[in-house]
Amino acid sequence: MIDTSPSLALVATIVVLVTVGVYLLLERSLSRVLLGVIVLGNAVNLLFLVAGGRAGGAPIIGLTPEDRMTDPLPEAMVLTAIVITLGMTAFLLAMAYRSWQLNRHDEVQDDLEDRRTARRAAADQAAFEDADAEVTTTLDEDAALVRDETGPVDQGALHQTLDEAAAARGSHGSPGGGAR
Repeated sequence: MIDTSPSLALVATIVVLVTVGVYLLLERSLSRVLLGVIVLGNAVNLLFLVAGGRAGGAPIIGLTPEDRMTDPLPEAMVLTAIVITLGMTAFLLAMAYRSWQLNRHDEVQDDLEDRRTARRAAADQAAFEDADAEVTTTLDEDAALVRDETGPVDQGALHQTLDEAAAARGSHGSPGGGAR
């Protein structure tokens, strides 16, 4: 019979990897979330291998006695987990890259509705009650605190940008001198 008791060092390593992975997942930066997914994926892979027991012979009937064979299921689960972690890594990398292109940071922002829900929870109010009657800040002030890109637009800068775009179209020699 194969000894299936895990090494204490491997169990401690799994605990540390899970702890670090969960801590990184709770951060606001997408690059830290990405690292958290990778570390947590490695912890799960190590957990599967430790749970599979000690190594034995190849699981081929006739080559190895049945009581000395390694269980192939944990190894198959690890391969599946590696593929899932790779897919999650690619997805989070794409999200972080796009966030960097748009905002020049990869920080996940607060949603204004989340702030309202947190206010209600802090005041221990039911969701159907009007919690806005006691609010001391406006939505614009909340948006300024969380760097909300959907906040008020500077109309002067918007008109200047539109005028520059119209002038650029007109300088290309289009008949009619601009947008139709």
